[in-house]
Parts: sequence; C-alpha cells; structure tokens
Amino acid sequence: MQRLTQATNFAIATLWVDVLRAQGIAASVQRQYLGGVAGELPPDQCLPEVWVHEAPQFERAQQVLADWRNPPQHRWFCGCGELVEGGFEQCWNCGLHMPAN
Repeated sequence: MQRLTQATNFAIATLWVDVLRAQGIAASVQRQYLGGVAGELPPDQCLPEVWVHEAPQFERAQQVLADWRNPPQHRWFCGCGELVEGGFEQCWNCGLHMPAN
C-alpha cells in the first residue's frame, strides 16, 4: 500500500476513494478516526489519508484524482454578448444554454 494524499476531512477522503474505485483502482481511507485526538497529536498527522493498495496503480490513481479535482473549464460567448466562464453551461445574463460544439 502507498499513501496517495491527505484530505481535509473524512467525507472528502471517502469521496476520493469512491472516485478511484469507480475507475477500478483499489483504494481505502486510513486514519479516519484520528480527528478526535488532534491536540494530543499534531493536527496535520490526524487528517484522513487516501491509500492505493497496489503499487502498479499508483500513477494512474494520481492522474485520476488530479483530473477529477481539476475539471476543464468552459469559456464561451453567449448570443447576448456575455462572456461565460467556469463550469457554467447557461448564461447568467439571459439564460441561454451553451451551444453544442
């Protein structure tokens, strides 16, 4: 097993593990119960961690998680003249949907 990353909380760690498992990568959350001892131990050592079970899957797991955490952003001009950026598929100004590519 190899540690992939730390998460800010158990819910995020579980979400990331679910994303990895959906891609066929064996992963699990470790240290999920250490939050209660933060203060007795350094807080950064009490965060939940995502671990990949099989070393050959580690690089793919890094890429899957990076792609999921940084989705591509759309940028398009609406018919009303507004520039729509980010993940929005509908113009905030007039309500027109993003045109199909």
